[in-house]
Amino acid sequence: MSSERYEADQGPDIPVSSGGSQDEENEEAEKNVLKEELSDQPAELSDEAITPPEQSVTAMLSSPSVIERPSSADGSLSIPDDTPSLQDSIASSHSRRARLSAYGGSPTPSLRPFDRRFQARISPSPSTSTRAVSPAFLNAHSRNSSLISHLIPKTDDLETPQPPWEIVKWTKLRQITGHAFSEVARRKFGRPTCIAISTSIALGTSKGLILVFDYNQNLKSIIGLGTKAVESGAVTSISISADHSTVAGGHTSGTIFTWEFAKPAKPFLEISPIDRKKTHEVDGHVYDVEILHVGFLGSRHTALVSADGKGMAFSHLATRGMGSIGRTVKTTRILGRYPETTPNPAKQRKPSAVLAFSPLPLGNVTHITDTIGLVAMLTPYLLVIVSTTPIAQTQYKTPRPKEVAAHSAMTAALAWFPSVKLKKPNSETSETNSRVKLVYCWSNILTVLEVVEVEPSSSGGQESPPNLQFRPRSRWKARETIVAVQWISRSVLAVLTITQQLAILEDSSLRVTNSSDLIQKHIYHVDLFSQHMKVIIEQLDEEDTSMHGVVADAFYMSFRAYKGRLFLLGFNDLTFGTLSNWADRLLALMDDDNFIGAIELATAYYTGQADKASVGLSEDDDLRHEMVQEKLLEMMSASLKYTFGKKGDVQEQQAGNDQLELLATACISASVSIGDMDFLFDETYVYFQNGHVQGTFIETMESFILDEDIKVLPPTVIKDLVLHYTNKNWDKRLEELIYHLDPRTMDLDQITTLCKRNNLYDALIYVWNQALGDYTTLLNDLLGFFERQEPDDSYADPSLKTIHLATASKIFPYLSYVLTGRIYPTGKDVDEERGTIAKAEVYAFFFSGSGNTLPNSNRSNSRQPKADTDIPFPNLRRILDFDASSFLSMLNEAFEDSFLNGSHDHFIKTTSASLTEAQKSGFSVNRPSIVSILLKTMTPPRYEAEDIVYLHMFIARNFPKYPQFILLPGDILNRVLTGLCKYPSEDIAEDCQLSVEYLLSIYQPPDLQSLVPMISEARFYRVLRSIYRSERQYARLLETCFQDGYANGNLVFECIAECLHPSTGLTERQSDDVRIVIANNASQLAERDVDQAASTINMYAPDLHEVMLRLLNDDSEEIRKYQYLKMILETLEGNEDNSRFPRRSPNLHFVETYVRLLCEYNPSHVTEYVEHLKQGDLRLEEVLPALEESGVVDAAVILIAREGRVRDAINRLTEHLQTLEGVLVGLLDGVMDSPDLANTAEAAYDLVGSIQKFARIGIWLCQGQTKSVEHKSQPRKSNRHHHQADRDLTDDETLWLDLIHVVVTVNKNASERLQAENLDTDETQSPRSDKPNGTLDTTKLITDLRTIVQEAFTALLAATSTPRATDIRRTDVSFLKILRAFLTRASLSSPSLSNLRSVLSAIFSAYSYEESLLTLSNRLLDKDLFLHVREADSLRRRGWRPRGQVCEGCGRRVWGPGTGIYVWDAWQRGNEKDEAKKRERQRVLKTEPNEDKAVRNGKGKIIEGQARGSASNNQQLRGAEMTGQTAQLSDNIPPDIDKDRAGPLVIFSCRHIFHRSCLEKMKGEGAAQKDTVTDPEAEFVCPLCTT
Repeated sequence: MSSERYEADQGPDIPVSSGGSQDEENEEAEKNVLKEELSDQPAELSDEAITPPEQSVTAMLSSPSVIERPSSADGSLSIPDDTPSLQDSIASSHSRRARLSAYGGSPTPSLRPFDRRFQARISPSPSTSTRAVSPAFLNAHSRNSSLISHLIPKTDDLETPQPPWEIVKWTKLRQITGHAFSEVARRKFGRPTCIAISTSIALGTSKGLILVFDYNQNLKSIIGLGTKAVESGAVTSISISADHSTVAGGHTSGTIFTWEFAKPAKPFLEISPIDRKKTHEVDGHVYDVEILHVGFLGSRHTALVSADGKGMAFSHLATRGMGSIGRTVKTTRILGRYPETTPNPAKQRKPSAVLAFSPLPLGNVTHITDTIGLVAMLTPYLLVIVSTTPIAQTQYKTPRPKEVAAHSAMTAALAWFPSVKLKKPNSETSETNSRVKLVYCWSNILTVLEVVEVEPSSSGGQESPPNLQFRPRSRWKARETIVAVQWISRSVLAVLTITQQLAILEDSSLRVTNSSDLIQKHIYHVDLFSQHMKVIIEQLDEEDTSMHGVVADAFYMSFRAYKGRLFLLGFNDLTFGTLSNWADRLLALMDDDNFIGAIELATAYYTGQADKASVGLSEDDDLRHEMVQEKLLEMMSASLKYTFGKKGDVQEQQAGNDQLELLATACISASVSIGDMDFLFDETYVYFQNGHVQGTFIETMESFILDEDIKVLPPTVIKDLVLHYTNKNWDKRLEELIYHLDPRTMDLDQITTLCKRNNLYDALIYVWNQALGDYTTLLNDLLGFFERQEPDDSYADPSLKTIHLATASKIFPYLSYVLTGRIYPTGKDVDEERGTIAKAEVYAFFFSGSGNTLPNSNRSNSRQPKADTDIPFPNLRRILDFDASSFLSMLNEAFEDSFLNGSHDHFIKTTSASLTEAQKSGFSVNRPSIVSILLKTMTPPRYEAEDIVYLHMFIARNFPKYPQFILLPGDILNRVLTGLCKYPSEDIAEDCQLSVEYLLSIYQPPDLQSLVPMISEARFYRVLRSIYRSERQYARLLETCFQDGYANGNLVFECIAECLHPSTGLTERQSDDVRIVIANNASQLAERDVDQAASTINMYAPDLHEVMLRLLNDDSEEIRKYQYLKMILETLEGNEDNSRFPRRSPNLHFVETYVRLLCEYNPSHVTEYVEHLKQGDLRLEEVLPALEESGVVDAAVILIAREGRVRDAINRLTEHLQTLEGVLVGLLDGVMDSPDLANTAEAAYDLVGSIQKFARIGIWLCQGQTKSVEHKSQPRKSNRHHHQADRDLTDDETLWLDLIHVVVTVNKNASERLQAENLDTDETQSPRSDKPNGTLDTTKLITDLRTIVQEAFTALLAATSTPRATDIRRTDVSFLKILRAFLTRASLSSPSLSNLRSVLSAIFSAYSYEESLLTLSNRLLDKDLFLHVREADSLRRRGWRPRGQVCEGCGRRVWGPGTGIYVWDAWQRGNEKDEAKKRERQRVLKTEPNEDKAVRNGKGKIIEGQARGSASNNQQLRGAEMTGQTAQLSDNIPPDIDKDRAGPLVIFSCRHIFHRSCLEKMKGEGAAQKDTVTDPEAEFVCPLCTT
């Protein structure tokens, strides 16, 4: 590897020379000396025992051997789990009843459900603890935060905590700043404009010079003095070659110079711009276009690429020669187009610019891309990657991402990272070298692109160019626009945003790990592109989302990275910085007295939960662990030594301080992470123990034990743990800790004594099971708590008995866990071999032959034998005596385990050496033997019925489950069935019924019917239903449903539907029996759900409606009868499915009853209901009294009218209106004396509303009668009580008259009273007083009343103005007759005309209303008609333009140039004739007699000659008008012109033009006849379009 290659991972340090601030250097030196002096001193405990000073802790970490500063690695973060853990104990046993029977019976009052599983008091899976976990390294970070921000406690919520380290350690290069940025330097060299970093630091200036500095900040050379460079303008771009020997600079004039550092007196190469006006054969930059980008290709310093301010890029290759004179440069354009010499305004180019530009640098290994010279360029529109060698060729091109926000700031940045040697091969691709990467940014969208070499095809030659693929790998969206980007290392990116925020990203995850504000650095930036892109920006189209709204300044010349360092060119200085690595950050935390945070951060580094690549840690776990573990142990030792270094007790000093707990948490977490338990207990715990604060350590360790991070404790720690928790009475918490630890490391004697003393049998069982493999010894202890029970009055402490019972009850969940292969009490699965042996041992304990003898008992128990003789299965009897129900429930669960299937011979052979005799005997236990033993054991008189019934339940439920294993004779099954039916307590009735259902599902008694009375007596209704259904006894089935008071409410209805459904196939006898049952239980059926009952009966047994309603005749059942009838008459009638059941006509009696009930319960619905009834659906005389009584007059009127008695209906209606009038007038008379004026006003409004409603009903009746009754020519018979005007009216007119009369009368009388009331109110109230609340609004009432009159007359007018087929008389005669009759009646009742004034006003208001509607309609119609006519006229005047200038028939020219002068002459003659005709027409009009005007106006006879003359004139006027499909043009043809050549023209809408004569010839008519006759009305069709 040559020295010219890019060194990716290592680089020379940059020393700061002595030219900087002397005070800062002295301060730093003093600090280092102080650390060295204190490094040998022992750490002592200060007054603040937990907070270590800088000298004591950091001294152990400050030496170079301790702290390493690795360069880079990759990493990622994870999210913590903050779910709280279980801290408090849960009740360890099921609740038991305290009462014991006289014979030690079951302590449960009812059967424990057999489908319930026993559970221990803890969850089978360990809970997540709530131990203190530092969130410092586990949370994702924003661009403005850092990891340590969570480590520092906030003193003020408004202040964001800052890390104690610098994200980037910035150093100001003071000597370079003095040389280049001072006033003297600015005057001499110009202002720095750009930088380039390599083994030297090069600065371009505004006076065309390049200043070169070394890393000691010495000015090595000033390039360009006395040369042509100073005449070429400012240096706008600069680059250093890969071999560090040559520097290139681009100038504002378009010239590029290259200089050798060793020979700075004259340029090594000069590339001058060209003049496009003089030559077009040579490529190159144009004069006075600044060079914005320049760079070297590969390792050669004679190959360059550059880009200018006009969006053009070139590659330059210089030939070998002797100096600059003998060299020639070949320039090739690789991007952009030359500016147009003569711009075309009609076709303008979209301006472009090279916003970002970079050639691919060399890496530290050879790569295929080294030979082709890749260059990446970003324009506002595209990313273009071009290879320059051997020829310029585009390798990759992609448009701007769609994610870029529309009209955002236009920015672009890119940076290459070359291929480098990996320390370890890539785990995914096995590559030893990294891939070439390009990061590019548009606006705020950052993309990482990988370059992958594709294997060449076998057909390609050896010299074929490499085949590359460019794969976008990942994309990141920043919050702000990105202006610059650089690679700090292979895995770390530095991003600079437009607000000068620096963000550090990890390449693998593109996650911001750190951020820093650089606004104080005053980074140099300049506007390079806005002037060139001004056209686009100023002419921005808001709808075009492809363009930006503003062009940002360029930062790329000021933001550089080289070998892990960042360089910033500011307006006034030059600065470089390095990222702080993981060791720096740990040391900074220690220096900041936050050693707990340092331990936590180091732990996160070790586990990989914190940033890795950005702090110099490897992604490889082994390498990272090796780097961090040693430092982590040293920090913990130093922290502990400092905290507990001072002799004495720190317990009092740390009272109320949680720092010890945080320190313990940090040390425990770190030790668990690195897996060093020896350090945790031999060093960390010893420090806490010597400081007498081991309790804090033990309590902190609890969460780690519960999470099973710590499973093994030394005996001394266990002893302290037990003592600490027992002293604090935390027995349950201690118990949980014990069964989360490995019991093999415990002192069994100590644990056993402790657990028994504190009644911690859950933990004791766990220890004995796991440590000793003993599963039965403790069973005797648990049963002993029950057997030692004494009478209640003998207990000094009554609660002690409850404690003993609760302890004894632990035996049942314990047995459940063991016999189902689980560890008690954690619930985890036990090892198969160990679990099998445990099951055999337990089964042998209870079911092994004669077993052990019963122990002596101090209490008298009739169940125990009289003498100490051996009895079979003593342990089984002991547990049955304690709680038979719980034991059998546990056994029911154990029956599901496959152990009881038998066939353990192979297991016994393989493990016989380690099995005891008792365990071997346990393998012979199976389900049949257990059932047999239980049947023999649980017999009276020792066990009473309340215990034996549990055995019956157990057998009944398991016999159907395992029929292949359990075989029982019929007499035992009958005995079980009988025992279940004769249950001793109602508490277990439901469980017994369920057990009978289980048993009968597989067992069929020989005489089932004989058992029905017993089952019925037990009230097992579900069993009875099953029996009756299988026997098809549907009547009894339904009767059982009625008897079952606990059944589901819908069960009865479902049963009725099942029994009476046609698919059931009942016989007539069975159907009658079912109907009898329904009839007998009709009341109960209605009580359950009357709506459901009505629906079900209506669907399956409608003949039972009478029965149901007859049973609901009581007054208390009226509401149910109403609901029943509503369901069958309204709901079901409207929703009935005609496809299944035919629609039935409603029963007359049902309808009448329902209407009467409606009048009582829902009067407002009566009218709506009767409107939908058909004629004959009810009898009026049956419901009319109820309607009248309830005041539903509208419904009564509708029913009377429906029977054809319209006259009676109107009479009833008018009577009711008069009644309402009297009520309203009476109410108004007493309104002033009413104590409650608001309620009186409300009643008045309601009365007026009722008058309106009934008036509209009357209008409806009159309108219906007018439409249905035909007029007779003779008037109706005279009546002496009627006036002559009334006798002239027909029947329907009389109806209108009566209605109008009563409506007007009501209006007149009420309005007069309201006006008087209004007058009285005005007189009694002062003029300034406001109306009190609730005052009657007389104006509104008068208006409503007048509205009624208007509606009545409007309806009358509409009814009488419609002509009828049978009456050809004028339509307004009826209205006038009715009006005359009304006025006659009104004159009799009100002789004064003033009384009729208001009535007549209302009538005329109706007419006025009708007139306004007609006027508005006419106005709208006239407007629409005018618009359509105007549009048609506009289209007619527009005309058509001919498509060509020749006739489509003969091909002769008919208009336009070349047609001849005759056309103009004919047009002039035609105009003269038109003027003459116009003057003649005016003369005729003046001399025409008056009678002729009548003819013209259409009111006289037309003389034939005049008509012909008029027609002739019309023909001449229409000569050039368009009609229908064609437009005809007439000319006055001179006699010397051929008639075939000139003549009328016809233009079609398709724009084809013909001579009329040509069209007539095409139609086959004679040309001679048609040549002189012009018919303007003739219609033609275009022959070209129709063919």
